[in-house]
Amino acid sequence: MVRTRAGGRGPRRLVRRTSERHQWEKDRARTSQEERVATGATERDTGLTADDLVFHAEYHEVEADEELAGALHVRVGTRLVERLYRTRYREEAAPFNMTRSYLVHAMVASNPDLLDASGEPWPGGTQSQLYTVGIEVDRVEERVTARPPTAEEAGELALPPDAAVMVLRKTSVDTDGRVVDWSEVVLPGDRTEAVFTTCLERW
Repeated sequence: MVRTRAGGRGPRRLVRRTSERHQWEKDRARTSQEERVATGATERDTGLTADDLVFHAEYHEVEADEELAGALHVRVGTRLVERLYRTRYREEAAPFNMTRSYLVHAMVASNPDLLDASGEPWPGGTQSQLYTVGIEVDRVEERVTARPPTAEEAGELALPPDAAVMVLRKTSVDTDGRVVDWSEVVLPGDRTEAVFTTCLERW
């Protein structure tokens, strides 16, 4: 699954992101590690294998500013775990997206592995991580907007001239009504397809 880039820069891997990925990820949280290691959400979205991917993660402890406090429904100054992710196709220099994700430190600190980037990529992703501390995600809300990229984004994502980025803000809420993860994903508009499927209850 590739898309030819504008300006004759050659084909780039197209990422097809659907809302069905969240239920898929939740279903896998209780499966064996062997099954979760075999494939992840990026492989599902791109059609690549784990061996095709180069993954990078950084963790930092930060305090919630007003934006993050509002998104996570916590007080300003609350300790958070900031996770920065970049994943790219081995044959390309630019990552598929730029992701920053935030967990409330107090919710996940009972499992020290969730505070350490050396465990990444975590088999099964964030929902599997949260499952290790007894958190079940009940719903995921995603808001998508489009805008011109910043200079940093254009450079890191290797965007062609005049390309826009899609900014996806994802809020994960658990069965107790708490916001347990808030993420911002900056997606290159020239090679990302967002697909939303809404299942309707039958009469």
